[in-house]
Amino acid sequence: MVEDLDVQMVASRLQASIGLFVRRLRQPAPGELTLPEVSALTRLEQPGPATASALARAEQITPQAMGVTLAGLEERGLVERRRDPGDGRRVVMSATQAGLRALHDRRTARAEHLEKALTAGGFTAAELETLMAAAPLIERLSQSL
Repeated sequence: MVEDLDVQMVASRLQASIGLFVRRLRQPAPGELTLPEVSALTRLEQPGPATASALARAEQITPQAMGVTLAGLEERGLVERRRDPGDGRRVVMSATQAGLRALHDRRTARAEHLEKALTAGGFTAAELETLMAAAPLIERLSQSL
């Protein structure tokens, strides 16, 4: 029963376990896109091209930090800059096909990494079912934060 559970203890255990999970999942493999690069490319994927300052605002970081991230992505051919068709004084950034492919590849690699961990972790079928049942609950909890 919910009344019997210590909600503070549940919150504390979730914070610790999900925090560890997220930190481990975010660790990039050598040569893989970093988290800031993934964030920038994701924002350029949907809704599309944007200025560096708009991306910085959306990510709640400084324009200088976004500039460093975009410069690294541009150097590797993952984003490109173009004049804004509506205002030729502004520059908009957009993801290249190579950038979208790198983003897709990273997502696939993360899912495969997680799949290997589930397989190698010795999880039983019942435990996998429990994790599957917990996924929508964790998503709902995330939306409540």
